[in-house]
Formats: sequence, C-alpha cells, structure tokens
Amino acid sequence: MSFTDQIRREADPIFEAIYKHPFVRGIATGHLGKEQLIHYVKQDFEYLNTFARIYGIALSKCGEREEMEFFNEQISFVLTSEVHPHTNFCNAAGVTYEELQGFPLAPTAHHYTRHMLDAAHTGSLGDIAAALLPCPWTYQEIGQRLMEDIAPNSDHPFYEWITFYGEKEMASVTEKLRVIVDERAKTATESELQRMRDYYIRSCQLEYGFWEMAYTIEQWPVPMMESERI
Repeated sequence: MSFTDQIRREADPIFEAIYKHPFVRGIATGHLGKEQLIHYVKQDFEYLNTFARIYGIALSKCGEREEMEFFNEQISFVLTSEVHPHTNFCNAAGVTYEELQGFPLAPTAHHYTRHMLDAAHTGSLGDIAAALLPCPWTYQEIGQRLMEDIAPNSDHPFYEWITFYGEKEMASVTEKLRVIVDERAKTATESELQRMRDYYIRSCQLEYGFWEMAYTIEQWPVPMMESERI
C-alpha cells in the first residue's frame, strides 16, 4: 500500500463527512441559498489565488522538468478552467462572477490558505504536495460520487459544477500530486512522513471547514468598518 493510500484511508471519515455535508447535499438536490452560493464563490476565488501562488512556489522547488511542467500547467488551470464551476454557481445565484471578486477571506478560508502557505514557505516539495492534495482529491470524489448517485442531466441547476469535478481532468491532478508525495515518501524519515501526513490531514479537515464556512456564511466575529476590512 502506498503512502497516499495509507493517509487516504486514515482520512476516510473526513471524506465521508464532506460528502454528507449540507452544502454538498444542496449541490446534489439543486437547492442552496443565494447567499451561500455567493459566499462560497467569494471565498473560493481568493483561496484559488493563493493556490496558484503556492503552485509557483512548488515549481521553484522542483528538481525534475516533468514536475515543473505539471505545476506550471496547474497555475493556468486554476486561473482559467476553474472559472467554469464558479460561473455555474453565479448563474444559479443570479449574479456575475466579476461582482464576487476581491473580498476578504473569512476565518476558515484565511486559516486554510495560511496553512498551505506555511507548507510552501517552510516545507519540502513533498510537504507542499501533501497540503495541496486534499483539495483536488475531495472535489474529484464529490463529483464522481454525485455523477453516480444522482446521474444529473443538463436540467440540474449544478450540472456543470458536478460534471466539471466528476470528469477525468480532476482525477489526473490528484494522481500527479499523489505521485509526488509517494516518491518523496519512499526515502523520507519517520519525522518527514509524519509532517507530510499532518499537512494532508489538516488540509482534509479544512476542506470540511470550507464547506461549513460557505453553508453558514461565516464572518469574522466582530463587525468592522469598511476601511478596516481584513
């Protein structure tokens, strides 16, 4: 069993909790509130900006050209292709994508991005890949399971979101990040393996937290003036 098989098995309760989360159930049934969709897109836009920056840092730590090419491609994927599922949510909420850009991060999204930036700035390439891996892996499994469980047709409000994450491209991203982690795990010390595991599990927990943040429309606890926005 590979290292990523082991940590995926360990994280199975989190993956199951994510799939059963009310926001994901709302995607399945086609029923989510306008403000929930808007909050998700606002937060995910900024989250993915950080994701792209972390891919850039990862590229700078690569020793192999093939890995450099992968991270370079992923920067483009985040900046261009993932506009598509965001647009689906925006259309369902009756707003434009451009209206939802440039907002401050809510507490959970802020925590998640700083957790990944910590991996990027202080860790190895294996640490970075381990911290990044739960995002594509959980979305891939959500998309694939929704396609199997509800078999949506084009009339479903979130058909484009579900099919985007349920098709093969997301699986390819997951697999390539898994290869990077597994290759580093083969020669890692026990402490290095533990660090990669910790980054991975924490990202899984924060993936669940991100859905909860969107569903509850999480805000900072003390309202502030517009000029004092975080």
